[in-house]
Amino acid sequence: MVDAKSQYTWGTGRRKSSVARVRIRPGSGEITVNRRSLPDYFPNLGHRIDLEAPLKATSSRDKYDVFVNVLGGGITGQAGACALGIARALRVDRPEFEERLRDGGHLTRDGRMKERKKYGRRGARRGFQFSKR
Repeated sequence: MVDAKSQYTWGTGRRKSSVARVRIRPGSGEITVNRRSLPDYFPNLGHRIDLEAPLKATSSRDKYDVFVNVLGGGITGQAGACALGIARALRVDRPEFEERLRDGGHLTRDGRMKERKKYGRRGARRGFQFSKR
C-alpha cells in the first residue's frame, strides 16, 4: 500500500508470534526499528544480516529509508518478521523486484510455529523420565 501524502510504501511481515509493520521511502539507507537504530535494536550480526537480506538482494540497501514497528515474540522472530515486511514493501514499490525477491526466498512466510504442550508430557514431545525401579 502506498501512502499518497507522504510517499511511504507499507509492508507487513510475520514470523512465529512477531508482527512487523514496515514503511519504506526513497532515502539514504537509514534503518530504524521501534525508533532505535538497527545495531542498537539488533546487536546480533546474524539478525541484522537477515533483516537486510531483501535490500541486498535488490541492490537497494542505500536507496531506501526503512522504518519498522515490530512487536511480539523474541528477537529472532522479530528479525524474520522485519525481513518479510521489507520484502513485501519493496515488491509493492518496485514490481520488477518480485522475481529477485521470490528467487531469494524473501517473499515466503516461514510458517513454523511453536508446538503446543500436550497433557501427560513435560513439553511438546518430551515425556517423563522412565524408571524401571
